Amino acid sequence: MSDGRPDALGEDPAMLAAAARALEMVGDGMVVGLGSGRTASVFVRMLGARVRQGLRVTGVPASAETSALALASGIPLASLTEDVVLDLTVDGADEVAPNLDLIKGYGGALVRERIVAAASRRQVIVVGTDKLVRMLGERHAVPVEVIPFAAAPVARAMKSAGIRPRVRRDAAGAREFVTDNGNLMMDCELSSPIVDARAARSLDAALRAMPGVVDTGLFLGTAERVLVGHADGRVDMMVRGGAGT
Repeated sequence: MSDGRPDALGEDPAMLAAAARALEMVGDGMVVGLGSGRTASVFVRMLGARVRQGLRVTGVPASAETSALALASGIPLASLTEDVVLDLTVDGADEVAPNLDLIKGYGGALVRERIVAAASRRQVIVVGTDKLVRMLGERHAVPVEVIPFAAAPVARAMKSAGIRPRVRRDAAGAREFVTDNGNLMMDCELSSPIVDARAARSLDAALRAMPGVVDTGLFLGTAERVLVGHADGRVDMMVRGGAGT
């Protein structure tokens, strides 16, 4: 198991720098939401190294994969109960717009990521500069989690709305990708990027209104701040409604 040092993690410097800055926000005794995906896994391994050095935290993972990594890293875990409020959630994103609206879900855990974020006082996103876009949908399709029974009618409704859905396959391409919730993921190609925040919210509402859609990868207004790592180790901080540093 990695010892949590940057050279041991084998990741790119921008990702390491952003994750390290997020780690500075974790205090002793905190309950921390642990996102999923590559960047979040870097943070989890770094947090595990701090725990082994004596930091007392409890993690709430957003996916089975993150849970396994956190346990292997020595992080005590808890489940979401009525009396658990997370101090902070650290997660990644696939696209970040200037207003901090996000596309998430390429790690396949968007529903649980949203639940963990909603149970947190703060959601902090860690990314490299490659995730910054002018408009959502510039580089990625919008992931949508769908109940398998509804896959065909949902796909038909999406096509009628000018959206091109594609059912995600697993890493080997041999079968359909199935989420931790037992659902399918549709990656939805848009005819053009989403022009502004109002259009993003309109699209999100339209997708959610389709019977069988569980959630979308449009995370709108959830991030308190975004930490943007650079290859030279610098980290920019984008804050919702405020100036970055």
